[in-house]
Amino acid sequence: MIEAQIANLLELKFQEAEFTDCFLIELKLLPGNKLEVFIDSDSGITFEKCHKVSRYLEKHLDENLWLGDKYMLDVSSPGVGRPLKLSRQYAKNIGRKIEVRLEDGTLKEGILLRSNEEGIVLEEKVRVKEGNRKKTQVLETEIPFSLINKTIVKISF
Repeated sequence: MIEAQIANLLELKFQEAEFTDCFLIELKLLPGNKLEVFIDSDSGITFEKCHKVSRYLEKHLDENLWLGDKYMLDVSSPGVGRPLKLSRQYAKNIGRKIEVRLEDGTLKEGILLRSNEEGIVLEEKVRVKEGNRKKTQVLETEIPFSLINKTIVKISF
């Protein structure tokens, strides 16, 4: 498939010194020969890096005619409202407020404290009843990736 060929091209590009901290998030071929490529970087993706990756892909698409002579290519970062998909994205967002929807529908919100290949640790504030009063407790909750349905970084102003 074309998507696999493009993913392989990106893997080659990401071996270059300037792009070693870059990684592919998602690649979608849409109707009308529109190709969307979402990339990120451990140090933060820049417009310049997206532009260089776009030119690199255009060169190969034009030479090989994988999408014909008319296509639309969009190379960008995943953006603020898009869910986190890879463990590398979690590591990059440590210290930020996130919202995690679990597979069972439970919603958790808090500060992302740690991340590893198995899952994350979330600092969340929970209201608990002590006698006739409610008290807020700060808990560290470990959440394996296998239980996560969707995670969004919350923007604070």
